[in-house]
Amino acid sequence: MFSYASAMAALRSLQRRYAFIACRPIGTTEFGRELTHVRIGCGRRRVLLTAAHHANEWITSLVLLAFLEDYAAAFAAGQPLWGIPTRMLYREVTLSVVPLVNPDGVDLVTGAVCPASRQYSRARAIAAAFPQTPFPSGWKANACGVDLNLNYPAGFAQAVQIKRALGFDRPAPCNWPGRTPLDQRETAALAALTEKLSPHCTVALHTQGQEIYWRYGDYADPAAQALGEQMADASGYSLTHPAPGSANAGFKDWFIARFARPGFTVEAGLGQNPLPLTQLPEIYHQVLPILCLAMTGG
Repeated sequence: MFSYASAMAALRSLQRRYAFIACRPIGTTEFGRELTHVRIGCGRRRVLLTAAHHANEWITSLVLLAFLEDYAAAFAAGQPLWGIPTRMLYREVTLSVVPLVNPDGVDLVTGAVCPASRQYSRARAIAAAFPQTPFPSGWKANACGVDLNLNYPAGFAQAVQIKRALGFDRPAPCNWPGRTPLDQRETAALAALTEKLSPHCTVALHTQGQEIYWRYGDYADPAAQALGEQMADASGYSLTHPAPGSANAGFKDWFIARFARPGFTVEAGLGQNPLPLTQLPEIYHQVLPILCLAMTGG
């Protein structure tokens, strides 16, 4: 089963085999797991890809790890990726990837956290107040019971109000935005990295629904819409907008509000989270063109 340890092992293997891949920690979680930034390329266009903000959407981390593997192997062999020359990509694009934003939560959902541990006991106590959410399969939050994709400073007050009306006014398996924006180690680290990189485009992978979200508030950049339409055409996904109750305080929302550049949330796959591993090949096939188009800009 997928875990933080297996993700780190995969990244170490990539570094051993491909000297052009750089990995460095950008922070640690409440329970000491590292958040890793992977970089490939040296171009002027900067692109940031992220996965697994939500614990039970951990399959998205495997999508990005597979993408890193395929890109690295293609570049090393002088082969194209999705028909795009990888030597050109490396020369023109600096790709940054944070493949596992929420390792504490992911390990809880996938069974990598020992039931006798402090982390598991804390999560079980939080979940006990929300019996409508299956434990641990329904867990989306980090180890502190904060929904990381509701913890960014873009409509945060609205998100708090909406979720409080639904009964999420304290640490929970999902839907609690936290007390203040970026008060979690994971979101603070990712926001700091994003500020440093100042990407031209970001993609945050989630599950599920086979949809691509591209707008936030009044932001309606024609270039972002055109790129989103190319992504939708290539993947078979729908370019649309999230439901009003989920339209604030996400990473994509903050990135658009902060930088006024194209940022996308991709809801990959179909079904009930966590999606089964059997969907991984199909999801990867659908998402690959989205990632490649983010790198090229269309």
